[in-house]
Amino acid sequence: MPSVDLEYPTKPYSKVNRYDSRASYSLETIHQIVNTCPILHVSFNVPNSPFPTILPMIGQMGSFARPSADTGDVLELYLHGYVSSRLINLSRNASGSAEGEEGLPICVAASHVDGLVLSLTPNSHSYNYRSASLFGYATVVADIEEKLYAMELITNSVVRDRYRNTRVPPNNAEMQSTSVLRVRITAGSAKIRSGLPSDEKADREDEELLNRVWTGVVPVHYTLGEPIPGPYNRLEKLPKYLEEYRADFNRDARDIAVEAAMKPMQPAKAKHDD
Repeated sequence: MPSVDLEYPTKPYSKVNRYDSRASYSLETIHQIVNTCPILHVSFNVPNSPFPTILPMIGQMGSFARPSADTGDVLELYLHGYVSSRLINLSRNASGSAEGEEGLPICVAASHVDGLVLSLTPNSHSYNYRSASLFGYATVVADIEEKLYAMELITNSVVRDRYRNTRVPPNNAEMQSTSVLRVRITAGSAKIRSGLPSDEKADREDEELLNRVWTGVVPVHYTLGEPIPGPYNRLEKLPKYLEEYRADFNRDARDIAVEAAMKPMQPAKAKHDD
């Protein structure tokens, strides 16, 4: 990990304006949110369309040049896609940007809900959440070794240590039908809400209201359920790596949600920009 907490530069398109006390530009914070999110939403512009396109995708932050780099380091985002998909073709044929950047400009969003924040009034209800946005330029990975690195990285983000416990390396047909995008990140930001409900003073002093409305946080987290064997599975026992991953995942997810409920937020400023 770097000796200092690295941050993304604040750009007009990445700056958090409303409730900016909840903002973070820390690489460590943003990359952790992205790498633990099961689905990333990728946005890009399509020629001759009045609307941007949004795709749910699987991806992971990493560094082919520095495989041991952790989430606090400068990393690139790898996205997995079909070889002839629209996003892949646009990235392959992108002519570059006015800023001199190579690749297709894309935005990536990752979000976690950690709790339902139930207050005295509907207007004060909220979520405990962790969200991150990345902005960068996507190019198709051409180097075979880097492509294999990214495929292993993304596979192991689904289930820890899964890649080497399958039939690998991918065969020629699989390599030909699969493409990987490398996204060079130029900016990013995170926004996080944690803690218990926060109501107006007048409502907190309303005895009748306090006596009839339950307030608090309902923690929210993913749970990996009991594995169901496939029709041609011959293993009688669940592999140790999978059993341990499931237990660790469920424990960590529960702990994060409970800790988020108990962690107070930083005081908000008196006014916020919309």
